[in-house]
Amino acid sequence: MNPRPIVDFEDLELVLAAPLFLLFKHSRRCGTSTRAFKQYEQFLADLDELPTAWLDVVTQSEWAQHVASETGVTHESPQALLLRDGRVEWHASHWDITVDTLREAVGA
Repeated sequence: MNPRPIVDFEDLELVLAAPLFLLFKHSRRCGTSTRAFKQYEQFLADLDELPTAWLDVVTQSEWAQHVASETGVTHESPQALLLRDGRVEWHASHWDITVDTLREAVGA
């Protein structure tokens, strides 16, 4: 499964209200974020189906701040948030984003 980018604000609003969704906040300018994104991609390679997408925190910084405001989770990058019915069930950032922590979060 290949992760898709969030392309508009309406898409982001659907993500925040979804029954289950894994949101990845990513900066293409940051080496730590690049490492975490590779972990995210590797995690998704073994899955057939999981609603997920990523948000570019550089070009979509207002949206990244909106996520923080709506979820109550302080913005960090990289950051992974598992949302269930609009609430954050799990989140991790930086070096805590690994294939194993993602698997554990979703029960895979």
